[in-house]
Amino acid sequence: MSKRRLKTWFPVSLHATPSPVCRRIFYTVLRAGHVCGGRDHHIRRESFTGHELIYCLRGAGEVRVGGRMRTVGRGDFVWIDCARPHEYRALEEDPWELYWVRMEGPCLGEMCEILSVHDTPVFGGITRRRIEPVYREVFRLLRGDALAGPALVHAQAAGLVALAFGARQFSLKEETGVAPRGLWRVLEHLRASYAQPQRVVDLAAMSGMSASHFSRSFKAAFGTSPIDWVRRERINHAKQMLAGAGQLVKEVAERVGYPDRFYFSKDFKQLTGMTPREFRLREEVAQGRGAPGAREGSSIPWVRGRPPRSRRR
Repeated sequence: MSKRRLKTWFPVSLHATPSPVCRRIFYTVLRAGHVCGGRDHHIRRESFTGHELIYCLRGAGEVRVGGRMRTVGRGDFVWIDCARPHEYRALEEDPWELYWVRMEGPCLGEMCEILSVHDTPVFGGITRRRIEPVYREVFRLLRGDALAGPALVHAQAAGLVALAFGARQFSLKEETGVAPRGLWRVLEHLRASYAQPQRVVDLAAMSGMSASHFSRSFKAAFGTSPIDWVRRERINHAKQMLAGAGQLVKEVAERVGYPDRFYFSKDFKQLTGMTPREFRLREEVAQGRGAPGAREGSSIPWVRGRPPRSRRR
């Protein structure tokens, strides 16, 4: 069917004008639609507003980002940062059919960096069954006028971003050199041995990569360096221990891999914004087991002094 199509047509073409407040706090969709590309479907821009998230339903096309042209086929997902020069077009011999949204939102530029979008804008591994309902729900919401519409559109747009993260982590991409099996082998090891000393060179050997290639691939897949991932995993386990009762901060530090309590406290505050003791007291209050000002390891509000005496009448 697509091979015989000469002219582009739009079964769905929607515009939205979000309020300034919504654009500040939500992911917002400015344009969205369903396009059956013809041989004349060709978009070329030096710069434009937002990020375009495109899914190819059938047929094929090409996208140029960073001066490099890439082929897009059925089942491929494309993320284009429109602020940079870009171009995309249907292939004449088999013009594509697409769903697309153009969106804005907090930190999308940083997400592009984490996902290596500027180097590798094409994602594989997202099935139509998973992604089509998201686009269709965006179309439905943009046609409506529900009071919660902006928040619901935000949720669907976040779903598209989440699918992109999942695709980048799990799919084998020749362009990035990411080897999921090797990385997941390392991740399983770190989850089981987070409290043990870890060296990048040893983790790289476990993944079957060089140290530099491993570090780049790990960050592309998980959004942070291997050592920073270990730090955060240790702090996550420390939080669980501190939220309980009966363990001193020194004991928690040792259990999660910090032989030095003071270094643990410094790392904990850097990642959470509070000391281990402050975190514990906050959790006790949240769970109804204590009150601000209690000593470490105790949930009794009056531990700083003697128990209150009964008043004489």
